[in-house]
Amino acid sequence: MKYALVTGGSRGIGRAVCLKLAARQYNILINYKSNDAEAEKTLALVKELNVKAELLKFDVANKEEVDAVLGKWIEQHPGETVEILVNNAGVRQDALMIFMTDNQWKDVIGSSLDGFFYVTQLVVKYMLVKRYGRIVNVVSVSGLMGMAGQINYSAAKAGVIGATKALAKEVARRNITVNAVAPGFIKTDMTKDLSEEQLKAMIPMQRFGEADEVADAIVFLSSPEASYITGAVLPINGGII
Repeated sequence: MKYALVTGGSRGIGRAVCLKLAARQYNILINYKSNDAEAEKTLALVKELNVKAELLKFDVANKEEVDAVLGKWIEQHPGETVEILVNNAGVRQDALMIFMTDNQWKDVIGSSLDGFFYVTQLVVKYMLVKRYGRIVNVVSVSGLMGMAGQINYSAAKAGVIGATKALAKEVARRNITVNAVAPGFIKTDMTKDLSEEQLKAMIPMQRFGEADEVADAIVFLSSPEASYITGAVLPINGGII
């Protein structure tokens, strides 16, 4: 039984990834933190594609929750394998550095960087035993070039980019690939407070991207066809950089 685990899978890019991987007949583990209604909606949509799906509610930034929920699932399913891990969970809490609170810093770093570490460390040990795995980390153009007002988000995503490249080197011999996608402005709940009309002037393609466009790239990097790609960071941003 092959599973794909998608963190932050209840909405936006996460939901699109869940659906596209389910269409490839992967069973789906949908992680989410708090929005039960959206998670249940994603679960129903995935099940319509005739695969198994489960909700795993935990905060990726909380090691105790990760171990209690994800660790318990792994222990209770010894014959089933998490073959694909998509680290998509993350939050934005924008502020200029001089006004940024400790909690704004810690929450954003925790959801992206700590979450990557806690979840991946737990899953990758089983990939190493199976000698196969695909890990895709959702980072951001902010982590590549830095964005004013996003010191926390830029730092978190840049950290995951570095971790992606390092982990790729550690596990390559076991047929495990580790890559990242770096979206720009994508139409999701995370960017609904941003004005596409104002911001599209800085995007060569003159528009925001769609969640499906990011999900398609993630699905490719998760596939056997991407077997010789590892340690890569793929920008998906309409040409900003």
